[in-house]
Amino acid sequence: MRPDHWHRTEDLGRFLDRAGNFLRSRPALHTVPLTVTETLRTRGPHVYGDLPPVYGTLERDGAVRAAYFQTPPHRLSLTSLTTEEADSLAAHLEGHGRPVPGVVADRGTATAVAAAWQARTGATSTLHQRQRLYRLGTLTDPQPAPEGRARIAVESDRPQLVKWYGEFSEAIGHPAGDAGSWADARIAYGGVTFWEDPDGTPVAMAGVTRRVAGQVRIAPVYTPARLRGRGYAGAVTAEVSRAARDAGADEVLLFTDLANPTSNGLYQRIGYRPVADFAVYDFAAQ
Repeated sequence: MRPDHWHRTEDLGRFLDRAGNFLRSRPALHTVPLTVTETLRTRGPHVYGDLPPVYGTLERDGAVRAAYFQTPPHRLSLTSLTTEEADSLAAHLEGHGRPVPGVVADRGTATAVAAAWQARTGATSTLHQRQRLYRLGTLTDPQPAPEGRARIAVESDRPQLVKWYGEFSEAIGHPAGDAGSWADARIAYGGVTFWEDPDGTPVAMAGVTRRVAGQVRIAPVYTPARLRGRGYAGAVTAEVSRAARDAGADEVLLFTDLANPTSNGLYQRIGYRPVADFAVYDFAAQ
């Protein structure tokens, strides 16, 4: 496997022409590249940062074997690779000389790329987070159900969405970016649902990505700290999941932080089943 088997571009259309069928062939495992590239396609190349995104494909015998993308300043996101392919990717990335702050991929791939990058560049790699990808099976409403109801967020809810998206981003240690733009985009397609208490006050929210290749991903799910432990997150996640399936999604997915047993237990109780484990690594130059 040689570095020149990798092909790099900053042209999203060119990338999707080459990699689109490959990404759609495994929509659950490829949920992140599918949804992120759809966001870039609909909202423009600078939605995640000022620098242009980069994309890459690994091709052999005229077929795409793997793909990556990076939306600077964020980490590189990858589809599954063998150890040999991870080594060739490290050589390919080093040859382009662009900073690689870290990697997100299935656990085996992320670990192999982190080791290959460290061996080639001397950069240290640190495990930032272990994640689990879940797929919805038989939906079960949480019991006991909290009082209140679900409601799709609308334009008048924009200030609340901006505030909560900022709080959510801070809580997970991820830059919020333009929270206003995020809120506007989600409102446009009904992409956030609130759980309201009986007085009509929002107490939790759950978002859903646009449907691509038959799949959607539930994200973000957020309850303010002072309101947690009352069942709101489970109730709103169940409602969003039901609505996504009723709207025609073949697969309803979500990620969890494996360090959070509460959320992992909650999602399994309402019907989510493990698909694969992922890992997030940070790289620091020596």
